[in-house]
Amino acid sequence: MTQVIGERDVTLTHEDLVLLRLLASGLPIESVGRRMELSGRTVRRRTRAVCDHLGVSTPIEAVVWAARRRLV
Repeated sequence: MTQVIGERDVTLTHEDLVLLRLLASGLPIESVGRRMELSGRTVRRRTRAVCDHLGVSTPIEAVVWAARRRLV
């Protein structure tokens, strides 16, 4: 899925969206990891990468960004 922010396009993969949906549901990192078959550390690393990609500071901001675009 591609969204335009300012002058640039932002593309999120299906896995990025799944990660944001699970975080939006309130699951703890370890539970997200189990559902995605990833370690908690990998979930934290991917969450940080998504935040950096979107230009936000926190996972909740990333979830809000996705929610405003009706992605989660």
